[in-house]
Amino acid sequence: MKKFLALALVVPLLISCSSKKEDSYNEAFVKDTNGFDILMGQFAHNIENIWGIKEVLIAGPKDYVKYTDQYLTRSHINFDDGTITIETIAGTDPAAHLRQAIVSTLLMGDDPGSIDLYSDVNDVQISKEPFLYGQVVDNTGQPIRWEGRASKFADYLLQTRLKSRSTGLKIIYSVTINLVPNHLDKRAHKYLGMVRKASKKYGVDESLILAIMQTESSFNPYAVSHADALGLMQVVQHSAGVDVFKSQGKWGKPSRSFLFDPESNIDTGTAYLAILQNSYLSGIDNPTSRRYAMITAYNGGAGSVLRVFNSDKNRAYSIINSMTPGDVYQTLTTRHPSAESRHYLYKVNTAQKSYRRR
Repeated sequence: MKKFLALALVVPLLISCSSKKEDSYNEAFVKDTNGFDILMGQFAHNIENIWGIKEVLIAGPKDYVKYTDQYLTRSHINFDDGTITIETIAGTDPAAHLRQAIVSTLLMGDDPGSIDLYSDVNDVQISKEPFLYGQVVDNTGQPIRWEGRASKFADYLLQTRLKSRSTGLKIIYSVTINLVPNHLDKRAHKYLGMVRKASKKYGVDESLILAIMQTESSFNPYAVSHADALGLMQVVQHSAGVDVFKSQGKWGKPSRSFLFDPESNIDTGTAYLAILQNSYLSGIDNPTSRRYAMITAYNGGAGSVLRVFNSDKNRAYSIINSMTPGDVYQTLTTRHPSAESRHYLYKVNTAQKSYRRR
């Protein structure tokens, strides 16, 4: 997880792997994110004041970061690296602060809507069905479900793995825990039934849905972004959410709690892929070429994909349909104006191949 400067958080990147927007929604999207920008700026400012400018750590698509103890303690799960790092700058009994955070993190539930990642409120509830169950084991090699085992493991960690470092002004005490080697597959398995249901409902290949989820969030249901994209498939309320609701005859946009529900998030993200497939990019005849365009459009919008080939939509379709799928892929990964979108196609396509082999 990168440590972001507070100033950098005030202006989110509006074209990102989480944008999911069409040009017609640009103005509304900017207006809707103004309040979120202010919230993020204030939140980062609070962290900077307490931890220092070089220690600002914010939750992201593949990073769960939760502050407690008036911002003195934080839990960070890096879902890409497979690590859990618990840190505190509490000056009095730091081990006690770490112990509480270790136990609550190991036993937190899988309801992302119940935890506010943009505050220091201690709203992490211990669950009988911990989200991390099976993704981390204790020093005896056992998975952790109950508070007694989590507490004993916390004591072991504090005795054997406690570290400290100085920022010049403060001492940061920390403990790091490794997730099991196949943690990604264990998280993916949690949502396989939901993926299959959405795949059948919308006619979108389940391997593509899984590849999008892996690339967007590494199967982190708590995923958030600087563009306020939410959940496993990183759906933005004001753009893709609006498109999907409109296609379903609904008014407005999905709520944050709706998009933090894993099944609703997967359904909405897959519905948007279906819109790309059957509407925005339906003029592309070859299914493989259309899939490459869909993947790229999920990142940066269908309009930007077509403009790579021609500013006129119909002409763009004609050009794409005259090309081989390999040439379409090569064009999108080398000529799309967004480097992020170019890399996104490569990452999702590579991930999809691995799911097709299973």
